[in-house]
Amino acid sequence: MLLSKIASHVGGKLFSDHDIEINSAGKIETASRDQISFLSNPKYRSFLPTTTAGAIIVEEQFPELKAPYILVENAYSAFMKVLQLFDSGDLPEWSGISEFAFISPMAKTGANVQIGPLAYLGPGVSVGDNTVIFPGAVILKNARIGSDCRIYPNVTIGSDCIVEDRVIIHGGTVLGSDGFGFAPVGTRYEKIPQTGIVHIEPDVEIGSNCSIDRATMGETLIRRGTKLDNLVQIAHNVVVGEDTVMAAQSGVAGSAILGNHLVIGGQVGIVGHLKLSDNLTIAGQSGVSKNFEAGETIFGSPALPIREQKKIQISIKHLPEIIKRINLLEKEVAMLREKLSAGSGN
Repeated sequence: MLLSKIASHVGGKLFSDHDIEINSAGKIETASRDQISFLSNPKYRSFLPTTTAGAIIVEEQFPELKAPYILVENAYSAFMKVLQLFDSGDLPEWSGISEFAFISPMAKTGANVQIGPLAYLGPGVSVGDNTVIFPGAVILKNARIGSDCRIYPNVTIGSDCIVEDRVIIHGGTVLGSDGFGFAPVGTRYEKIPQTGIVHIEPDVEIGSNCSIDRATMGETLIRRGTKLDNLVQIAHNVVVGEDTVMAAQSGVAGSAILGNHLVIGGQVGIVGHLKLSDNLTIAGQSGVSKNFEAGETIFGSPALPIREQKKIQISIKHLPEIIKRINLLEKEVAMLREKLSAGSGN
């Protein structure tokens, strides 16, 4: 793609004596002559004099820069658009519907659907236009998949579950496994039937090896635009709000309701039946057991507002010294008591 077209696409101003062809994007420290890179973080500014990239996207003018560059307001955002230009996605290695896929006669597929070898579509399954289902995916009876979705290898979508348009589900993820519902009967546990479904709204992306349990009744719901990292656990009847991002190894217990626009770090645990406000930021390895005001940043276990938690962490650093001082004071108090006791005895 010509550099001038890239500049136009990102809405930037091109500084170059001549137009060049760019074949892909690359890191500023390793990019080659046919690649374009960017500078946003000042830590990488030292690479400017030595970079071999064919062009650079920047946020300020560099008259001394030998390579052509594109001036934009936000280099990171512009470079993301460039990556989208050159990203063709994982192209299927087959054409159309593989003869080695099993598709029930009672399943329905839309236009331009691609289904890989050893994929399974059960009775009553429907798949929308332009959706790609990779090898080994299993879609059980009456599940509904929307248009323009990508269902990667070995994904399992349980019966009756709903996946709306433009959803991406990465390999090994299970939607619609039974919720963890067991009733104590004497000294044993009896399974509670999980009769609900999982419902994924449009533009959601789910990482690899996630588990999203079906509801006991009703829906486990992931709302529009949310992004889940790998190894995320969503329990039965949970609602995750719109445009929420959740990093790896985080888990949400049953019937919790998460607000919109949450940023959740890795290894966060959220207790069940909790309702969280919008726009919370939850730092990694936090344990969340209560709600906080919208827009708050919290961390720790139990999670607390960041200002309070920082004070606690600073105090913890001084604990050994504080303990020594307390021990010394206790000894002094004991000595004073002995002296007072001896004085009163005279």
